[in-house]
Amino acid sequence: MTSTLLNTIFLIIYLLCAAVQYNDPDRIVWISLYLAAAGMCIAEFRPEPPRWPPRVLGLISVTWIGTLLPSIVGQATLEDIFTSITMTTNAIEQAREIGGLLLVGLWAGALSYRSLAPKS
Repeated sequence: MTSTLLNTIFLIIYLLCAAVQYNDPDRIVWISLYLAAAGMCIAEFRPEPPRWPPRVLGLISVTWIGTLLPSIVGQATLEDIFTSITMTTNAIEQAREIGGLLLVGLWAGALSYRSLAPKS
């Protein structure tokens, strides 16, 4: 019950995230990522959901974060990230992108972990 509710919440969040990417310079990439995450959530409503979508999205998220992280260390503070909605520096934009990747990666990780748990 709790996982179904959380899955529904994440589905809505991913759809909203995809919807607000219209003005992003690389919107196609981000809309695709968020719609793939929404698809992962939709698949979880099946009686026997496929195990690969959360694993693939989790791997993509972790890898992508790994490529962005070195360029923002020491370049962006939490205050910089959240005080303005405009992109003042590339490091701030990348830090925000890491936030989106964490949003996808954490739920993908939770679903992957759940798929490994023995069925009761």
